[in-house]
Amino acid sequence: MRGELHYDAVVIGAGTAGLVAGARLAESGAHVCVLAKGIGSTHLAPGTIDVLGYAPDRVASPREALSELVAARPDHPYALIGLDTVDHALAWFESCVGAGPLAGYRYVGRFEHNHLLPTAVGALRPSTLVPETMVAGDASAPEPVCVVGSRALRDFHPALCAANLTRAGIAARAVEVDIDVSRADENALGLARRFDDPAWRAGFAARLALKLQADERVGLPAMLGARDPGGAWSDLEHRLGRRVFEIPTLPPSVPGMRLYEILRSALRRAGGRLILGAEVVDAERSGSRVSAVLARTGGHDTRYAAPSFVLAAGGFASGAIELDSRWITHERVLGLPLRGVPAPEQPRFLGDYLAEQPMSRVGVAVDGDLRAEGADNVLVAGAALGGAVPWRELSGEGIALASGFRVAELAGAGAAATTGAAA
Repeated sequence: MRGELHYDAVVIGAGTAGLVAGARLAESGAHVCVLAKGIGSTHLAPGTIDVLGYAPDRVASPREALSELVAARPDHPYALIGLDTVDHALAWFESCVGAGPLAGYRYVGRFEHNHLLPTAVGALRPSTLVPETMVAGDASAPEPVCVVGSRALRDFHPALCAANLTRAGIAARAVEVDIDVSRADENALGLARRFDDPAWRAGFAARLALKLQADERVGLPAMLGARDPGGAWSDLEHRLGRRVFEIPTLPPSVPGMRLYEILRSALRRAGGRLILGAEVVDAERSGSRVSAVLARTGGHDTRYAAPSFVLAAGGFASGAIELDSRWITHERVLGLPLRGVPAPEQPRFLGDYLAEQPMSRVGVAVDGDLRAEGADNVLVAGAALGGAVPWRELSGEGIALASGFRVAELAGAGAAATTGAAA
């Protein structure tokens, strides 16, 4: 044992849900530590806040569709979180971006409306709150699209994207611009760092301008700056004299990394602590409460004690929930009971790959206040919550943001009640 540390709250997981919960708790005055064995899914995601994209048809108004969803599905995370909390969480996040480390970068959108934005393959994705650098890609815009790529970025295929946009009814074509690179396998992050350089950006704009037609808006892979995306994007629009938008690419996701930096900055600005490389390997209990967790860092164990814990370690995708070799499903971090697991005589999987799989809604069993069953002082947020199918609904980031926001409110209220009782 290397040592022992005490906090008002310990958050497990550094994805969107965990960072939001940690930042909000720290803003309320709590002494908070966020533990994670690695970064969450932000670096893999497009960096948009997708509240609800399909239910099951494409959703135009998330607020309206959520009202119907929670009435029909009382076990869904949004039913437990509440629509008002979703609204407040979106507003908080927008302010968080404005106060964050990326000056001039902001998110736009509203709860009542989904943007319809192109993906890397030219499919249209409904998203609620999106970086301003992506907005001009909305399918409702009248201008034709010029999708710009480069042989330097091998994971983005502009011709494929343009062809699928054309099939969706958007006039689009593709061009390629030569980019000198220092490595043959350059990725979006490497190119984003180049776009932070005004001189390099000016040269790129000059080469691109020669290939554009008068009435086109320009779609680029999401690589317009790592440190100053707002400045890079607005400068490029000015130099080209037209609207420019980013298209999310395959990982590493530059907009996802920006999202991570914004939330990490919010946590630190409020006085919270983030420890990466800290894998929770055990938990100590006192009756129905978790009194401490043991986290392993560099081969050493540290005990983190707190009156309140937030589990935001994810679900099957992160390995926090697993189906073992004996076909038994476990929550691996704190050993919490699960809900939604098919009975032994029922199938776990279906032959149709794209069907809704019986295991898809498995998550930690919680009460109406997102409190884990069997652990009175553990609140659950993000993909650890059952009842949703985020990939099908396009609801993952919305659930993560809103549940992280909500559990911080509940944990803060619980801590205040505990302090008051002790006094």
